[in-house]
Amino acid sequence: METIFGNLQGLKSSQLRQLQRLYHQRVSGNFITTSEFAQRLAAISTEINQPVCSYINRKGKVIRVGVGTVRQTQIPPMEIPRYGAERLSGIRCIATNLKSEPPHEAALTAMLLQRLDALVILNLTGTGFTKRGGGATGYVKEVYLAHLVCNSLQVSFNSSSAMTVGESRSPDFHVSPPLSLDAIAQLDFLGLVEGLEAEFEREHVGQEVNGDHDRVIVVGVFTDDVSDQQFQDTIAELARLVDTAGGEVLQSLQQKRSRIHPQTVIGQGKVQEVALTAQTQGANLIVFDRDLSPAQVRNLESQIGIRVVDRTEVILDIFAQRAQSGAGKLQVELAQLEYMLPRLTGRGRAMSRLGGGIGTRGPGETKLETERRAIQRRISRLQQEVNQLQAHRCRLRQKRQHREIPSVALVGYTNAGKSTLLNALTNAQVYTADQLFATLDPTTRRLVIPQGENHQVREALITDTVGFIHELPNSLMDAFRATLEEVTEADALIHLVDLSHSAWLSHIRSVREILAQMPITPGPALVVFNKIDQVNNEVLVSAREEFPLSVFISASQRLGLETLRLRLSQLIEYALEPIIQEQGF
Repeated sequence: METIFGNLQGLKSSQLRQLQRLYHQRVSGNFITTSEFAQRLAAISTEINQPVCSYINRKGKVIRVGVGTVRQTQIPPMEIPRYGAERLSGIRCIATNLKSEPPHEAALTAMLLQRLDALVILNLTGTGFTKRGGGATGYVKEVYLAHLVCNSLQVSFNSSSAMTVGESRSPDFHVSPPLSLDAIAQLDFLGLVEGLEAEFEREHVGQEVNGDHDRVIVVGVFTDDVSDQQFQDTIAELARLVDTAGGEVLQSLQQKRSRIHPQTVIGQGKVQEVALTAQTQGANLIVFDRDLSPAQVRNLESQIGIRVVDRTEVILDIFAQRAQSGAGKLQVELAQLEYMLPRLTGRGRAMSRLGGGIGTRGPGETKLETERRAIQRRISRLQQEVNQLQAHRCRLRQKRQHREIPSVALVGYTNAGKSTLLNALTNAQVYTADQLFATLDPTTRRLVIPQGENHQVREALITDTVGFIHELPNSLMDAFRATLEEVTEADALIHLVDLSHSAWLSHIRSVREILAQMPITPGPALVVFNKIDQVNNEVLVSAREEFPLSVFISASQRLGLETLRLRLSQLIEYALEPIIQEQGF
């Protein structure tokens, strides 16, 4: 039986059957509608005293019937064909309106979101006996035709989610003056659609979605306890993460709320804006600046129509791209599976698996449960391998300690320049790049530092570690515990800070918060400000006042390295002094 969508409360069985019969009506593909079909739709709408919408494909087949407005009965975005920004969806909507007025803003927005071929609004008389020019016009008083066009205007939204018009070369819409039903019925529909699509193609409106290249809309939401500057830094960092992961940020949208919406994070008006922006920009991915629950992801994807991910998933994707060693790949896979497990969701009957034969019939075990158990088994195996990796690294550290070689770990926010500093201090050839999380696998090198006042030298081991980031996902903290132990087991730390970054002070706080969460308290840390060649004196003075015992360097320009070696030697002596006293030396 054909499904009727929308508000069916209070409808009689006979009225539902009339609505269902609309599915059996056919409209010639050359015409947008016929007088007979429009009048039948209007008669049903008048009888039930509610708007009725019918959606018709280019073959003239009715594919959806709904009771309510265009906005209330629109096709879910996930079910709309996506051909690219130069094509329409191949679907038109014939809708009734009980009042005599032009199309509402909500109806036009729904048309734009669905990229309808056309929207026809039938304003009704409320009776089937209106006369005009000696002939019966039936239930339809006047008709409005709306369709997308390509010009210099774009639909956008202001902070209150009211529709406004701004400058851009994107699809807008055209609304006709009131027309007669006969004029609409005689319209060359296919000619109109082909002309519109040809115009879109000539003007290169948007870009066709490329499955190999993510075109991203970044969405951020902040509450009253976050300052505007902190929020802007967070959005800028998220855009950088997307770029590092290989995506292209088309636009950033943001909303300030008193509290997070439990179902969709952002409000319904902002969800609609995101969907509209994704449609007009040709985006194929939405990235949120915070962790999303599985239910929130499902709700957002059903309303926006394209894939939705959160910040953690972007970070995990970067880690998967960057991992080179077997240990790194192992830890990344563990983090991904731990993230994925609670987000497994069934999709109707496609996730059901029934057995065959006696004793196996019935509900059976769902595919979802099977996949969940398989993932849990894989996680258990990976955790065992991570434990073995931890034990192996522990044995290596014990060997180094028996040789009485002090160790230093380089820690800091991602892209602070840790690998560049390691290369500058040890002449190593570690991979460096102006990217977030360029280093995943710890690298240890020998470092020569001065010792005492007689200019003797001593050896130390310095380890480059994975960069930290604000609100580092717990799954990464757990999966990379074998790597992070290089930090907790080191005799001393170099906390490297990118002084050229506008949020350097916030980065220091984030790194310290992560260090404080580690199960073993790390050794003493020396704050080292990097990239001083890229900052002005005002920033240098501010950093010196805030951290008077810090060191200022430029790893890329090899500035201040001798001072760093000297201060590092003093830090190691300070860190080892309790051990020396305990051993009675």
